Amino acid sequence: MSLLQNLPSDTPANTAANTPDLRLAALTEWLAGLNVVAAASARPASADASFRRYFRLDVLPEQQATLGSTLIAMDAPPERENVLAYVKVAEMLRQAGVSVPRIIATDYERGFMLLSDLGTTTYLQVLDHDNASIMYAEALEALSRFQLTSVPDVLPEYDRAFLQREMALFPEWYIGRHLNATLTDAQQKSLQGVFDAILANVTAQAQVFVHRDFHSRNLMQIDVGNPGVLDFQDALYGPMTYDLASLLRDAYVQWDEELVLDWVIRYWQHAKSVGLPVAADIDDFYKDFEYMGLQRHLKILGLFCRLNYRDGKAQYLNDLPTVLEYVRKTAGRYPELKPLLRLLDTLENKAPQVGYTF
Repeated sequence: MSLLQNLPSDTPANTAANTPDLRLAALTEWLAGLNVVAAASARPASADASFRRYFRLDVLPEQQATLGSTLIAMDAPPERENVLAYVKVAEMLRQAGVSVPRIIATDYERGFMLLSDLGTTTYLQVLDHDNASIMYAEALEALSRFQLTSVPDVLPEYDRAFLQREMALFPEWYIGRHLNATLTDAQQKSLQGVFDAILANVTAQAQVFVHRDFHSRNLMQIDVGNPGVLDFQDALYGPMTYDLASLLRDAYVQWDEELVLDWVIRYWQHAKSVGLPVAADIDDFYKDFEYMGLQRHLKILGLFCRLNYRDGKAQYLNDLPTVLEYVRKTAGRYPELKPLLRLLDTLENKAPQVGYTF
């Protein structure tokens, strides 16, 4: 298995098959100098949608008693990724009682880190109807602990402009590139009206710390303190329901609406009991959850298409149908969102479907 396989296709090291991987060479040299791991044992640990790469390495025998048998090396090009943000949020999560990788060594200037290994078992790999309620309860407990530590001006704000830029990926990459369609002026106005309705809701929600990618591929099943949480370096201060929607309206695993509603209610009840600033009425809270999920899913439709067409990561197209189903069901439940459903019907040449979705 090639260590180059996780490189984004538009990075310089992937422009030709014989181009030396200079960052990997530098990372290997740095690791060798630490005298903690066998640098030559590096193998890809996971694929990533960003410019980060992860490698699993064997720990030297004399270090295994304190560090375990394997560690993870992160290669985060400093011009693309923010290692300092990773360190900051990792400490915030740890202080909140959330399980995250322990930082063993860092080279901030070059964007290298050596981390403890949370294993190879993601939530996505083991979730089923028998264990989902327990696993989600553990994940939501960890999430609420992080949210309870929220204060303003510690993390960047997940503001209206940021949320709008994310949704703009949808017309650019899903509609324009994937569907090869150009919106008329009237269609653009109609879509912006939906965007405005979403933004009005989510920007009115109470603000908390937001992981921003809290879902089954970034949660690890570990021996003690489930879940282990990964990929948190882009955390922001933003809408209350964002991480809840990310988890329960997951792009990679889908559950019956009745189950999701039950989990949302359980989270809402717990959040109220511990003093988190959720809406007082469950109907209002569920609407907040749905609008937030729609914002995220519109972003994801554009993002997954960009990952395919720009970065050569075609596997993300496999998850478009799940995300589109979320979008269609949510848009069909609220009058001010139905123009989005009509637009999708037009673009995808589908006749409107009449019936109950929930």
